[in-house]
Amino acid sequence: MYIPLHFRDDDIENIRATIRCARLANLVTATSDGPLATPLPLFLDESEGEHGALYGHLAKGNPQWRTAPMGEALAIFTGAEAYVTPSWYPSKRQAEQVVPTWNYIAAHAQGPIEFFEDSTSLLEIVTRLTNIHEASRATPWAVSDAPADFIAAQLREIVGVRIPITRIEDKRKMSQNRPVPDRIGVATGLAASKLARDQEVASLILAQD
Repeated sequence: MYIPLHFRDDDIENIRATIRCARLANLVTATSDGPLATPLPLFLDESEGEHGALYGHLAKGNPQWRTAPMGEALAIFTGAEAYVTPSWYPSKRQAEQVVPTWNYIAAHAQGPIEFFEDSTSLLEIVTRLTNIHEASRATPWAVSDAPADFIAAQLREIVGVRIPITRIEDKRKMSQNRPVPDRIGVATGLAASKLARDQEVASLILAQD
């Protein structure tokens, strides 16, 4: 990922937060048949290795797991994003040399991809994923709520994914390259939007050092 210095974020906690908040990732592998990509939820186990490991699962019918990857896999996580109009820049009044842009957060994690089919490991992955995404509900659903034989049948239809991370990077483009008045102008404009994602970006801009 191309990351100019002022947009680079090396804070590991920020990177982990991006991964946790993204919820859905895009898993990309290069193959002799061309690139293959699958949108799927992944969770980060921070206890494994220097950067942690990603876990998830694919449908057994998905050809991505049967097609040998060329090199490492790439997991793409995206966070808050918003369109930025140059009309919000006070500097526009002094010069018309401004253009639209986009503010966004993105994290890329790569590593060798592993696939597994043993039911014990799959049940653990499915349970952990479910618990993560049910945690905020007043009455969380649990995998154990479903009949055991039904869950066993479902597990036979999926393949587990593990990616021990060898490289991880995070880009937080929040108008850091603009003068302070322009940043305030963008934050003010986005804060007035009816879209929650625009309002989130507004708060992130104001939180920049």
